[in-house]
Order: sequence, then C-alpha cells, then structure tokens
Amino acid sequence: MAPCARKASCSRPSSTGTPDRGSTMKHKDASIDRSAELAGDVDVGAFAVIGPGVRISEGCRIGPHAVIFGPLAMGARNRVHAFAVLGDLPQDKKAGGTPTRVEIGDDNVFREHVTVHRGTRESVTRIGSKNLFMVGSHVAHDVTVGSSCIIANAVQLAGHVTLGDHATFGGLAGIAQFVRVGESAFVAAGAMVERDVPPFCIVQGDRARVRAINRVGLERRDVPAASIAEIERVFRAIFHAGVPRAEALRAVSTSDPWAARLVEALAHDAHVTRV
Repeated sequence: MAPCARKASCSRPSSTGTPDRGSTMKHKDASIDRSAELAGDVDVGAFAVIGPGVRISEGCRIGPHAVIFGPLAMGARNRVHAFAVLGDLPQDKKAGGTPTRVEIGDDNVFREHVTVHRGTRESVTRIGSKNLFMVGSHVAHDVTVGSSCIIANAVQLAGHVTLGDHATFGGLAGIAQFVRVGESAFVAAGAMVERDVPPFCIVQGDRARVRAINRVGLERRDVPAASIAEIERVFRAIFHAGVPRAEALRAVSTSDPWAARLVEALAHDAHVTRV
C-alpha cells in the first residue's frame, strides 16, 4: 500500500475543523497516480487529476478539476485553480516520440482554464517564479517565461516565445511564435505581436508597434528616477531621431546600466554592431 501522503483519501481535518497544514490534504475524489511525488502539505481538490511523472513541492494548492500531466516539476507555494491544465501534449504535429517536460518555479498562480503545454522534441517549457496567469491564458510548447510577469485573461503565447522578467500583458493579446518580449515591457490589451518587444517599452495595436516607455512599470519595479529619465532620453534618441534606426543606435551612448540594456537589446534585434 502507498503511504498516506500519496493517497487521495488520506485527508485529516484538525480538531478545529480546519486543515492541518503540516499534513497533506487530498480530497477523496481526487485522482493521483501512485508515481506522482507530492510534498507532505500539498492540497488537492475534488476531481483533480495528477498524472505520472509529476513532482509538486511544498505549500502548493491544486484546485478542483485541475489536471496536471507529467513529466512536470513544480516548485513551492504554487496555486493551480479549477480547470487549469498543465503539462499536456503540445499542439504541434511534429511533436512526439521524444521526452519533453514542463518546469515551474515558486509562487506562481494559474487561474481557471489556464493551459501550459510541454515542450517538443527533447525540449522544455519553463516558467519562473511569482507569475500570475489569469483566466484562459495559454502557454504553448517550448515557451520560456521569466519571473514576476502578469499575463491577463485570454493572452495567447505561441510556441518558443520568451518573456523577460516583469513583463505585463493586457487581456486578449496574442504573441507569435519565437517572439521575445523584453523585461518590464507592457503589451497592451488586444495587441497582436509579431516582432520582438524591446525591454521597458509599451507596444499596442494590430500589428503591435512601440508606443512609449513603460514608466509605470519601471516605477513599480523601483527603478531609480534618474535611470527612468535616461531610458526616456535614449528612447527618444532612437525612435524619434528622424534617421534610420541603425544609424541612431550607432550614435546613441549612455553610462546608465538600465538605459544600456535597452540600447543593447535594440542593437541585437537590428543586427547593429556598436563601437
């Protein structure tokens, strides 16, 4: 017989009628594969399904009707809400036949109906820590999500997309395959993004274009005011110079480390060599 920490029917209420946080709480109607590895205090709701090859660390809460497929490794204190599906097969006709997986960090929230698909062809879908995935958002195969990102309702991240830390998305935005979204970028609601998004910038529209600096996001991240001012100066020098982008990038200079990250990202995307 499997140990109590692994059985769906082993929930034990405390004498006060509330769960004992030192022991696992698994609803009797949850389905948990015997090979799944769950930390001792993981909560699993009614009719949740946890498949083989899943590892879930301490403090996680798996809501009713959530489904988690392996191979998948989940860090600590993640919250998976009802009807979310994590780790299912990628929506890629060429996938299959090679081991792939999902890796998830700590303190993420996956709201209702979020889907996260595992990688293709010996690859990984990787999610960092402290991210919020709102209702109906989708993380496709081979996506890499940084940390402290906010992905609003029904945002769709296509295969091989990369998100930098602190990226924020308005609802219904769509990101095309292989696009990179820089750190602290803001993708406006409904934006259709088919080009890389520079760090610290706002993009909006169909097709999305750079509009301004994400000042609010930078302030919330506690970026120094002097650095924000320098980022804005560099932004104007590049995007409003009235000369080709490559020429503006070669001409601009900055000693501020935050502004330098914007310049370096734009130069990389434009294949510009700076002296």
